[in-house]
Amino acid sequence: MADNIARVFADAIASDPTRPLLTWYDDASGDRTELSGVTLANWVAKTANLLVDGAGLAPGDPAGVLLPPHWQTAAVLLGCWSAKLNVLDAPDEVDVLFVAADRVDEAQSSAAGERYALGLSPLALPLRQVPSGFGDYVVEVRAHGDHFTPRTGPGPDDAALLTRAQARATELGITRGARLLVDAARYPDPVDWLLAPLTQAASVVLCANLDPARLTGRVTTEQVTHPLP
Repeated sequence: MADNIARVFADAIASDPTRPLLTWYDDASGDRTELSGVTLANWVAKTANLLVDGAGLAPGDPAGVLLPPHWQTAAVLLGCWSAKLNVLDAPDEVDVLFVAADRVDEAQSSAAGERYALGLSPLALPLRQVPSGFGDYVVEVRAHGDHFTPRTGPGPDDAALLTRAQARATELGITRGARLLVDAARYPDPVDWLLAPLTQAASVVLCANLDPARLTGRVTTEQVTHPLP
């Protein structure tokens, strides 16, 4: 396997970039969003360009990510890892911060030079009201380029995260090319819902506020081969 997350992501989608890679459900809102590999790669590239060209960040710079499991979170994380940033789950002592709009109060003390709020709304709609001191991620990211070429070699997080991801893929029984159904509440760690599947070129149906009554039908409709226990 490749020694860096950007390469693992590229390898995972290489055989068929158009197949569904990440399908998002929120049973509380009724939202469903399906991203192919090429569509997610486009969001990842735009995010990396936002970080490098827009924010002027360099490999090893710290990025704070305070986001729940979500397809936009996947784009942010993979964009940060493509830019070789050091991703932290804390708002302090970082150069850039991505935070869910309902958690901005936790980030007011952050000294980050660039701060982005995410509404995580259906259809990636812009925020109705952008918090003071923050940019709207979905608005800002769309202005950036569709292609990004990561530097070769691993970033500061890559070795440890990929080791954990491979171990979790084994523990969770994720096989090559599987289609997983993941309950976001039970598996909030992106190593479980994002990286472990990518190491196996698996696709994911990621479900927030999962309604147990819809589980059987969703497994059939989404052609799930491996619901996580």
